[in-house]
Parts: sequence; structure tokens; C-alpha cells
Amino acid sequence: MNHFVATVALIGIVIVVASLMSGVVERFGVPLVAAFLLVGAALGPFGLGIYDVGLHSPELQVLATLALALVLFTDAVGVDVREVRERKRIALTVLGPGTALPAIVIGAAAWWLLQLPVAAAAIIGAAIASTDPVLLRRVLRSDALSPTARVALRLESGMNDVALLPVVVIATLVLARGGAVPSDELGRHLTGLFLLGPVLGAVIGWAGILMLTTIRDRIGVRRDYESLYALGLGLGAYAAAESVGGSGFLAAFAAGLAIAWLDVELCDCFLEYGEATAEMLLLLTFVAFGASLIWTGFSVIDLPTVAFAIVALFARTVVLFPVLRHAGVTGRDRRLIALFGPRGLSSLLLVLLPVFAGVRDAERLFAVTSFVVLLSLVVHGAIIGVFLRGSGSTTASGAGADGGRDPGPVVAPKMELAEFRARAARGDEVVLVDSRAPKSFKADARMAVGAVIVPPDDPVRAAREARLSRTATLAVYCA
Repeated sequence: MNHFVATVALIGIVIVVASLMSGVVERFGVPLVAAFLLVGAALGPFGLGIYDVGLHSPELQVLATLALALVLFTDAVGVDVREVRERKRIALTVLGPGTALPAIVIGAAAWWLLQLPVAAAAIIGAAIASTDPVLLRRVLRSDALSPTARVALRLESGMNDVALLPVVVIATLVLARGGAVPSDELGRHLTGLFLLGPVLGAVIGWAGILMLTTIRDRIGVRRDYESLYALGLGLGAYAAAESVGGSGFLAAFAAGLAIAWLDVELCDCFLEYGEATAEMLLLLTFVAFGASLIWTGFSVIDLPTVAFAIVALFARTVVLFPVLRHAGVTGRDRRLIALFGPRGLSSLLLVLLPVFAGVRDAERLFAVTSFVVLLSLVVHGAIIGVFLRGSGSTTASGAGADGGRDPGPVVAPKMELAEFRARAARGDEVVLVDSRAPKSFKADARMAVGAVIVPPDDPVRAAREARLSRTATLAVYCA
């Protein structure tokens, strides 16, 4: 009972502290994850002794599993398919050689310097090659980042996990079976990993959005429940795939990608609520790690481990410089993309999979990865901080919570009353829209003649119900 109360208190602390610190983080460029590691240390056995989580505890397994599944789902939903098509050469570069080559280099360094078996080296190489989306979110919101660099970093941080996950899963299976996996068992796992999981996830994502849009158009769906619906689809896809022997993580990603591919009009809260929930789980996981687990990285420090950590931190940068030039990316964009490669929670979540599978010596893999992550927080956190301060802005006013689909601030052109009348006189299709909130109507119910009411809390649905033309020019006023 005391442990349950401590867990509930921890969740409350994470939500409150994250909310109160959000402005400080955005203004001064402080890495939020670093702050929560310190919160975990303060609450852990080396601090107040209120909370601690063991590496093999069920709580950590549930928390890490939910966090990784929701991160994969929300990152996939946030993919702009049209943007990927327009810049498919960059997408193929960062998700192909830009992801595989650093994983191979890091894995080879682990095999040589740390004397790890090939399968264990593959796990740690794939885990550390994962680019952390949490640390990059502030960069992706910066209006100083060019569209090319934004697309490359957004795709890499949001999608390279799904390219590295199969390596971790297969290598974990090899280690768990002592290096010899029967062909029939390997075939079942490969089928579940590459076929059952993705197909089932894509079907659930497609069917889920089809049901949502059908019911919303005919009956209506409350906006707050539409936001919860996103979490239901992601977690439902994970559970469905796991129940039939597929990969729940790939299913969650495929469900999100199917939603992005359908490109339907969804309430902004659909994605924002899912992102906010996933971020809270990530921060809660960082607090759990910060209590004691991540500090085990200092227990493995020796000369080979330090040498390996240096290779792990800079392998991506060294590899991406020639790879990006081949893709036609040069100058400042090339430097920024190559430099911004933080290793963080996604690496820790991936390397936890062999721990949960009971793989021998998996604790060492976690400790080494923790050491690399701690160094990355210092090195890449400093690089990100210098960039944000040098750009003079930490946030683009038009971007979403994770860099969103909007690459920068959007400023709507102003229309004077004379111009509106002139357009109407010419016969142009112009619609006057009153976008005041309901409480403003209570204070003053007067409105312009011929105006259509479109409340700001759910404008897409209101515009659809009012049957506004998709080709008309909307002249919006709110006072």
C-alpha cells in the first residue's frame, strides 16, 4: 500500500513539476529530461529515499512498455506523408544509411572494445543509434531551423526507432536461446515481427479512423473523447498484436502511420493529447531511471568503456557528413543535421527489452547505455542549448508540441473591411466568420450581417456542419 501511494505521488509530482517548469525550459533551453533525472535522484535512495525502482520490477516494465508504444504511435501519427514524398531522398538517407551505418559502427566498437558477443553488440549498437525525440523537440520548434533540416531530424527522431527495433528483438532472441534458434521458432518470430504486427496495426488504425469519421459525421463525437480515442487506438494495436504473437511496438507504429497516410481531418486534440500523455510517461520513466538505475552507468567506467562512449557519441556525426553530401544536403543544414543526434530515453527503452526477456548480462548493456546517455545529455544538450540561444528563439509560434506538421509560424494575412466589400462586389466567394468563444457571445450577442459562427474550440467540425465551401476565402473576426 505504501508503494502504491508513493507511485501515485510520483505521478502527481511529474505532472505538476513538468507543467511549472515548461516555461523555464522553453525560455532558457534547459533539457527537461535532465531536470527530471535530478528529480528522480532527489526522490531516490541517494536523496529522500521516497521512491526506487528495480531493473527487473514489474512497474518499470509496464511503464517502459507503455512509453515506447505511445511514442512510436504518436511519432507515426505526426508524420507528414506529403512532406516525406517531397523530400523522399532525404527521408531514405536518414532512415537508411543514416541509421544503419552508425548502428553498425557502434556495434563493432562494442564488440571490439567491450568484448561483447556479436548479438549483444548488435543490441547496444541499435539501441544507441536511436535518436532521442524528446531532446530534439525544442530544436524542431525553433524558427531558426530550415525546412530541410527540420524534415530530416523529425523523420530520424520519429522513425528510426522502428528500423532499429527488429535488430534488438532478433538479437535478444538469439541471446535468450544461447545463440542457437531453431528455424521454425525464428520463422514464427520473423512473421510476427514483420508481418502480423505491422499488418494488424495498420488495419486497426485504418478501421479506427473510419469508425471515428463515420460516427462523427452522422452523430457527433465529443472533442474531449476524440482526444482519448487516439490513445485507445495506439494501445489497442499494441495489445492486439501481442495477443497473436506479433510485435506490439511495430503494430502501434503501423497504426499511427496508417492514420497519417489516410490524411483525414482530425481534431487538433487527437494528436496533442496523445503527445502530451506520451511525454508524461516519458518524463515519469526518466524520474524512475533517475532514482538509481541510470546512475549505474558510472559503475562501468573504465578505459575501454570511455573509448566506446566517445565512438558512440560521435559515430553518427562522422557517418552523416559524407552520407548527407551524397543526398545533396550541404552547408549549414548538413552541419546541423549531423550535430543534432542526442541519445536518450529511446535508447534506454530499447536496451531494456533484453533485460525484460531475462537475457544474461543484460544489466551490463543497460549500464553502458546509461553511461552513453548521461554523456549525451551533457554534450548534445550543450549543443542544442547553444543553437537555441544563438537563434534568439526557442519556439516557433506555429509549431506543434513535437515540431508538429507545421514547420514554422503561420501569419494569416489581414483583410480590411474595404477589401472584403470589394471582393463581395466582384462576386468572389468570401465568407465572413465569427470566431468568438461562447462566453464572448454571452457578453455581446451582436454579430456582423451574414456572418457564420465557427467557435474556436472545434473549428473543423463547426465549418463542416455549416457546410462552408472548401475553396472560399474566410474572413475571420473575433471582436
